[in-house]
Amino acid sequence: MPDKKIIAVVGATGAQGGGLVRAIVHDQNSGFIARALTRDIHSDKAKALATLGVEVVATDLDDPESLKRAFEGAYGAFCLTSFWEHGSPEKELAQAKAQAHAAQQAGVSHVIWSTLEDTRQWIPLEDTRMPTLMGKYKVPHFDAKGEANDEFLKRGVPTTFYLTSFYWENLINFGMGPKTGQDGILRITLPMGNKKLPGVAAEDIGKGALGILKKGGELIGKTVGIAGEHLTGDQMAAALTRAIGQKVQYQSVEPAVYATFGFPGADDLANMFQFKQEFESQFCGARDPDLSRRLNPDLQTFDQWLVQNKNRIPIE
Repeated sequence: MPDKKIIAVVGATGAQGGGLVRAIVHDQNSGFIARALTRDIHSDKAKALATLGVEVVATDLDDPESLKRAFEGAYGAFCLTSFWEHGSPEKELAQAKAQAHAAQQAGVSHVIWSTLEDTRQWIPLEDTRMPTLMGKYKVPHFDAKGEANDEFLKRGVPTTFYLTSFYWENLINFGMGPKTGQDGILRITLPMGNKKLPGVAAEDIGKGALGILKKGGELIGKTVGIAGEHLTGDQMAAALTRAIGQKVQYQSVEPAVYATFGFPGADDLANMFQFKQEFESQFCGARDPDLSRRLNPDLQTFDQWLVQNKNRIPIE
């Protein structure tokens, strides 16, 4: 145990961080042990990690000193922010800066920063084809993460920039599952037209991160995107039909229509889908399922994920 390298995992009770902690625990030959960082060490999820023999450390992303302590002695760190907890891009930037600074101060040898594109590099604020949100963002929950890349670069932190994809768990937890129309037909509704959407099982994000760490320094300074598959809305609907045994259709709507759906963050997600649709080749190209499978040989396809999760998807 003492000769194994410590990986400090931010958000260890969440989807991405939790996946990495479990991947490390279940791979006894990886050469790593996980240090789980979480705000509440008394939560059920934190206790569950402790029962696996994982060191669980109280850490607050809004408390830079707690981050410095948590990163001390670690070989690597998995860093992230969770926009949907607070909805503030500025808070994301501050939290990313705190993590980059803590990693620099602790002399961490390899950081994986879970990030996304800054869409303003493709669609400037003055471009009226997409609404500007919060005064200075096109896709707030993307843009702040992409902007924060520089916090790691300018400090010389040895970093792999890790691009995530659409969680298939959004069909379970984010209200994106099939809904019954007035005609009795089940439909999934996305503003993607006929373009492909890179998707991934949340658990595979953590497994892919472990694959990056196992490469040593090979991917430091690189951007690595993860996806299980690139699927059109029609392909997703067909897979859902096979899995649940009921006909599911795909309904495409315009992003402006999606923005009116009224749930929190609808405008942000509408812009996100518009970006993915308009820049399909770049967005998909940055997320290679073949590379993802080399990093994680157990990478799931959508069909495989549905076998395990079809009964968790609410049918409305």
